[in-house]
Amino acid sequence: MQVFLGVDVGSVSTNFALVTAEGKLVESLYIRTKGNPIQAVKDGLARIRDLIPPSVKVVGVGATGSARHLTGVLIGADAVKNEITAHAVGALQFNPEVRTVLEIGGQDSKIIIIRNGIVVDFAMNTVCAAGTGSFLDHQAERLNIPIERFGDLALQSTTPVRIAGRCGVFAESDMIHKQQTGHRIEDIIAGLCQALVRNYLSNVAKGKEIAPPIVFQGGVAANKGIKAAFEAALGQPVHVSPYYGVTGAIGAALLGKAAAEQSGRTNFKGFEAAELNYHAQSFECGGCPNRCEVVQICVDETVLARWGDRCGKWAEGVGAGTVA
Repeated sequence: MQVFLGVDVGSVSTNFALVTAEGKLVESLYIRTKGNPIQAVKDGLARIRDLIPPSVKVVGVGATGSARHLTGVLIGADAVKNEITAHAVGALQFNPEVRTVLEIGGQDSKIIIIRNGIVVDFAMNTVCAAGTGSFLDHQAERLNIPIERFGDLALQSTTPVRIAGRCGVFAESDMIHKQQTGHRIEDIIAGLCQALVRNYLSNVAKGKEIAPPIVFQGGVAANKGIKAAFEAALGQPVHVSPYYGVTGAIGAALLGKAAAEQSGRTNFKGFEAAELNYHAQSFECGGCPNRCEVVQICVDETVLARWGDRCGKWAEGVGAGTVA
């Protein structure tokens, strides 16, 4: 059996997906990045290897996410694409008619506008990250409520309170104030969901035509309260992708498939890459006034890749030397 592997490495989670040539999901994996994308990728590869039988062969690989370039080097990706492209491809795989993708992950939020199967516009959140999954995780921990129960509690609310959602600091302060004045937890959580949706629509989605069908994906799509708040604000159904948490990885796998088929081969290094001793470091190039910070990925003393230099001086010499 031949499959294609997609890896989506973000600041909060690292997601893996194995799909068939027809785009059917065979296996998926969600793990926490924990500030160490190299270790997360290695751990994920090892776990995926243990989940599939030896007869399954990976014949194409794609990487996406904020650490996509790093991941591409570690695993030997055939395609390294940004999150917008990967999430759009993943969304279209399961809903070819989709016209709007709402995506909220651990550290960023984005909206993707699709018309006739083509991305025509997109936007990502700016500096304020009040609407991200990590903020919701923090509030769940502060309230001593499992994040899995957040959505259900929000749906139990009959009188949601008004929470300031423009900034995470203000939102948390407002929540604490509402608790101190005796409001029910359900009403506070429902108010928070509504505030985060208002923040998303007035910042990330500002000026965008949100046309149906609308698909909601990313880790926060598991929160029923956020989904309900989107539907109330938009006045139309919002569909949660069946594989909302790994849609980016699925899209990356399909992009890897296209690249491998075009070249007639795959660059995948195999699951043995999980055992290699990768490490990253950086140095400042003093060759010109730009003083670029050059990042390099190594296995033991061998440099696999470098990036960050504007002129390409260091990137061009990869493969022949030792750590600089």
